[in-house]
Amino acid sequence: MFSRISKPLSKERERTLKQVRMNWKKSARVLTLAAAATATTGLNAQNVDSAMLKNPPRDSWLGYHGDYSGRRHSALTEINTRNVSGLSLGWAFQTQQNGVLKATPILADGILYFTLPDHVWAIDARSGHQLWHYAAPQTKAFHIGQRGVSILKDKLYYMTSDAHLQALDAKTGNVLWDVEVADSKKGQWATMSPLIVGNHVLVGASGDFDNLQGFLRAVDPDTGKTQWTFYSTPTVDTPRVAYSGNMWMTGTYDPDLNLIYFGTGNPSPVLNGKVRPGDNLYTCTILALDPETGKLVWHFQPSPHDTHDWDAVEIPVLADGVFEGKPRKMLMQASRNGYFFVIDRTNGKNLLTTTFGPVNWTKGVDKDGRPIPNPDKEPAPDGRLIAPDEGGMTNYRSPSFDPKTGLFIVSASPSYSLYFNKPADGAYGWAGADYGLWSKGVLDAIDYKTGKIRWSHELGQRAGSGVLTTEGGLTFTGDSTGNFLALDTATGKTLWHAGAGGQIASSPISYELDGHQYILTSGGNVMFAWRLPEAPAAPAAKRTPTAATTK
Repeated sequence: MFSRISKPLSKERERTLKQVRMNWKKSARVLTLAAAATATTGLNAQNVDSAMLKNPPRDSWLGYHGDYSGRRHSALTEINTRNVSGLSLGWAFQTQQNGVLKATPILADGILYFTLPDHVWAIDARSGHQLWHYAAPQTKAFHIGQRGVSILKDKLYYMTSDAHLQALDAKTGNVLWDVEVADSKKGQWATMSPLIVGNHVLVGASGDFDNLQGFLRAVDPDTGKTQWTFYSTPTVDTPRVAYSGNMWMTGTYDPDLNLIYFGTGNPSPVLNGKVRPGDNLYTCTILALDPETGKLVWHFQPSPHDTHDWDAVEIPVLADGVFEGKPRKMLMQASRNGYFFVIDRTNGKNLLTTTFGPVNWTKGVDKDGRPIPNPDKEPAPDGRLIAPDEGGMTNYRSPSFDPKTGLFIVSASPSYSLYFNKPADGAYGWAGADYGLWSKGVLDAIDYKTGKIRWSHELGQRAGSGVLTTEGGLTFTGDSTGNFLALDTATGKTLWHAGAGGQIASSPISYELDGHQYILTSGGNVMFAWRLPEAPAAPAAKRTPTAATTK
């Protein structure tokens, strides 16, 4: 199940990267001088260590989720339900690139880092001034999106569209090393923000257009050498088994249990299940792995024998709380297949399985909390009406968990579609078709103890924004028409909104600098920073004339 694979750079790629480094060495001097003149924050030496990743300071957002839990819940309270109506624009940064921002920015030492495919920026978190911009060598790989970089010490870790992992100097953007994670010529690509745990950079790849082997790889942060690889499916020459099961979203980590949690993608052939009988482990599965060895500790499969393209890569959110009268270490997932799961993350035992929208593809739930697929709902030549559709009840957009209210808040999409299994589409690869019929977007607040939806907020059509909750009692997200929203977490009532001017496809973050809280959102290719206005300075007291001043 494990191997050690590290491929050297091709001569062509090495020449390209050398040219990029030379160009950036010239431009970095200019950018550094400009930044020193205009920015309030210099490019200080970063020193993000494991202790900071486990307990991030208030003035940072050090990973894709903010911390290891995946809760996307901020402890900041300056912006709250009483004053959020006064939220105003602090600054906006225009990337001047095509494409929609899907990345979650990270913040360290007053500097924000974020991405588009083939691009990484470092900007001043107080002013929005650009410090440096790295443009990766262009490739022919699938440019569907990019979710951000990760940081450890003074290095950033970035996945290129053609599934290479690059280490960048956080101060300059220079490439320090580059390793191939997957072969893009075989149909794989990369969008994920790596998860850094201890001395491991954890990465995977995407790709289900063909029959490929899914994996998670641990890479040495200093050298790029492979430490271990976990494969979710057998090699592609194994008959009558499922392939793929790619891990293309950032997982979560419990430092106390020393376990990492990742969801895996759908099996391949995607819509044709006849050639891959059985449950098709470990596709559409939540995995708990030992980060030191990659050894599997436990697994839970939200979609056994998936035939509808319902990845289970949705964020495995970690929270501690009381469940049925007992303190529990829980893992929660709102899955693409329409089910909400609560799992004991120490052992993988199911605590709760319920739906959070229309679902018609199962016969119910088994004794272990897994949905039971209905064979009559598999794609067929005459079509099958399925809920939810191929996009799922939710997808890659991040949910949030608010511990004060016990609400798991997720951007959902009740939906229906027709699935076909057509001989003209072949027996492998996609192996069928899906035609969406109806969908809408809602923000669902799920009570984790019961699975009941406490409130829903209409978002128009299917929305692409993730969710952020705060101790100030607020939920931040975006709707399908490009509006940023601040809702009352307890009730779902809109308290503030602002137009983005473009599609919202990333997840908000929050941080504190100089005693003030910022909310960061994106719309289209623009990054926006929001904050409360400064209180006006008190007018100077009038001086009473004295004999000395009237002479």
